[in-house]
Amino acid sequence: MSAPRLKIFSGNSNRPLAEEICKHVGVPLGEATVTSFPDGESFVKINENIRGQDIYLVQSTCTPTNHHLMELLIMIDAAKRASAQRITAVIPFYGYARQDRKDQPRVPITAKLVADLLTSAGANRVLTMDLHSQQIQGFFNIPVDHLFASPVLFKYLERFRADSLVVCSPDVGGMKMAAAYAGALGTGLGMVWKKRTSATTVESVNIVGEVAGKDVLIVDDITETAGTLVNAAKLLRDNGAQSVRAAVSHALLSPMAYERLRGGAIDELITTNSIPIDTKGLPITVLSVAPLLAEAIVRINNNESVTSLFKVKGF
Repeated sequence: MSAPRLKIFSGNSNRPLAEEICKHVGVPLGEATVTSFPDGESFVKINENIRGQDIYLVQSTCTPTNHHLMELLIMIDAAKRASAQRITAVIPFYGYARQDRKDQPRVPITAKLVADLLTSAGANRVLTMDLHSQQIQGFFNIPVDHLFASPVLFKYLERFRADSLVVCSPDVGGMKMAAAYAGALGTGLGMVWKKRTSATTVESVNIVGEVAGKDVLIVDDITETAGTLVNAAKLLRDNGAQSVRAAVSHALLSPMAYERLRGGAIDELITTNSIPIDTKGLPITVLSVAPLLAEAIVRINNNESVTSLFKVKGF
């Protein structure tokens, strides 16, 4: 039995990425109206027949997070009521992922709430990338295909392979990711110990590892204010690092982040287009994850394994 015809639709969070995914898949972007009423309510209308078809809805839940999440939920509901055979929510960046546990009294686990909302709306499957916490996959009662941006980043970072390169984690929580990068690139490994003083302020305290005279690559999954990255970069430079680059899967750059990056502590910020990014003339390199997501969509449509997408050629 042949796979059902696939169609890809996009919300308003990252339409350029959706269009690029469609080019790699070889299908046109589906026709849909996704807009808002004057009072702010979202409105969705799918403008073509999708009955019995395999539907992929591309939407990153980035700023404005709540608006884009609501758009996605309404798109799912619209597709379900239009009798789609299967609905996959393609979420390159999964918002609320940092609220994944009760770390203080009387707080929610919002990452779980979002998972419940997506499932209740009618999503049959989720395709996402570089979740802040692996445990979020367990919040869903539907299949989750969790991709990593590392193959895309490794391909670019290979040019920096050298005896002088050291991979560094900006905090204890990122050591597993940093170790994976160090192993793939064949480099040394270091860590910056940090102390967070507020939601937007981080104080870098100490360094573990040898960085004097080294080219340092800081790796992390997400940055919003760039406080962690910039403070780590400053401490690394104070300890003799000759250059500092940062590789981040999701760069949700706020005005504060741009201001910090202008300080020049980081020679280059390498990230992906999981969310739209304006480089504003800063040394920010944006790599496309469209081929990775497109390949995953084709394999899901054909009921094939996506495991090989985790493998990195040449490493």
